Amino acid sequence: MALRFVAEIVKQKHPRAWRIATSSQPAVIPASAEHPKRIVMSNAAHRSNRVLVVATIMVATFMVAIEATIVATAMPRIVGQLGGFSYYSWVFSAFLLAQSTTTVIYGKLSDIFGRKPVLIGGIIIFLAGSALCGFAWSMMSLVLFRLLQGLGAGAIQPVTMTIIGDLFKLEERGRVQGAMATVWATSAVVGPLAGGIIVDNISWAWIFWINLPIGIVSIVAFMIFLKEDVAHKQARIDYLGSVLFSVSVVALLVMLTETDAGASILLSLFAVFIVAGLLFLAQEKRAPEPIISIALWSRRLIATSNAATLLAGMALIGLSTILPIYVQGVLGRSPIVAGFTLTMLIVGWPLAVMLSGRFYKAFGIRRTLRVGSLMFPFGACFLLFLTPESSPVLAGAGSFFMGFGMGLISLTSIVLVQDSVEWSMRGSATASIIFARSLGNTLGATVLGAILNAGINHHASGETAAALHNALNQPTGLSALAADPDIRSVFDAALHWSFWGVVIVAVLTFFTTWLIPVGHRQTHDEPAVTSEAASR
Repeated sequence: MALRFVAEIVKQKHPRAWRIATSSQPAVIPASAEHPKRIVMSNAAHRSNRVLVVATIMVATFMVAIEATIVATAMPRIVGQLGGFSYYSWVFSAFLLAQSTTTVIYGKLSDIFGRKPVLIGGIIIFLAGSALCGFAWSMMSLVLFRLLQGLGAGAIQPVTMTIIGDLFKLEERGRVQGAMATVWATSAVVGPLAGGIIVDNISWAWIFWINLPIGIVSIVAFMIFLKEDVAHKQARIDYLGSVLFSVSVVALLVMLTETDAGASILLSLFAVFIVAGLLFLAQEKRAPEPIISIALWSRRLIATSNAATLLAGMALIGLSTILPIYVQGVLGRSPIVAGFTLTMLIVGWPLAVMLSGRFYKAFGIRRTLRVGSLMFPFGACFLLFLTPESSPVLAGAGSFFMGFGMGLISLTSIVLVQDSVEWSMRGSATASIIFARSLGNTLGATVLGAILNAGINHHASGETAAALHNALNQPTGLSALAADPDIRSVFDAALHWSFWGVVIVAVLTFFTTWLIPVGHRQTHDEPAVTSEAASR
């Protein structure tokens, strides 16, 4: 009933768009020299169910988005029952490693076999991992099953975002992506609450099993509502390239996340990363269907968009990890107040995405991108003015502006990249953006964490530094730290080193967005023109 009401509103307010969406004319996407196949879709089937497809995408996205927060809430109880605290961090790392590594692979597979089979296959793998996680008998088994979960999760975000690019024109994607951003924001709020309720009243296994009904509904809905006819052809999958890429990326991510490992282990991981990476590049140059097209990734538009997204991801993870620590440890505020400052980030991001369509029409995509990117370092600069006597409102304001800037940078980069390639490469291009953001998060956490440690060692003597590290390792250490003026002063100075790191990366993000080749907007009714969208 609600969907019919929405459809009726669309029909009344946008009659021309409704006629196009419900027309029965088939759309034929021609073959290209690089991808010698024809994709035939029915507009009636492809577009008339758009509202239902988006609703299904939101459900599937929520299932994956809530996973991190709901599991984090339940982990103390899980460790208490299963033992094996040494594997605590790997419950999260295994999931993220598998998800980050497979993102690009799934994007390519969706270009070869179509979006629907790859997406449904990913959800099935994710549900299999979820079911097994609930039956885990040890922390090691839980880590392995989380790895399987991550292998499935790697398909969901890139393929769903690619489907949105297939179904909606540039002007329409802002509203849709705004709805998707609210899904992530909602999951950040609902996840901890749901995790606490489940753990306290049922079994911790249900934090994983709750995915099963949601995933099954998503699969059925995609099978019914998502229509595409992909011409079958003999596809030659680059298995060797996939393996080499996975080995190289996993080695890099483990090296960045396990910085406390011994020098010999880190050097070994670095050697594996370099050797596997070089072999991967050689393989991609000769593979008939490379898992990553070097020509595609080296296009100026895609390369600069990925670089800007990677840098933005580095700055954003710095804000997300360091700001709550500052609010609690230096300002002496409660975890709820610290969470409020990050909530402003969650408010700013979806707001920017939802307003992006209006910005594109009023100012053009070029000005929208550049002004939006200016909001990013502008918000970061608020962090530099924080003092032990500052109000948390100042921290919240900086968080809001950075979120607003990130929303415009993220969406604009995605729509530019998606509009610069044909259907048969859109999955790979979209996945490259998501992979760049994920890699940026990992790099940012490593680099800014190292800066924080360097700041502590610089501003504190041996005894004070030891007391500070000891306080950070205690459950209530931040509260005790804020009550000690000497340690608090050292922590304030050390955190400002990290804030400067966030600002520098945010400024680099701003300058990188100016390198993205965006053409001037021609009319309010035509798509944006990218001057060098097809340049190699």
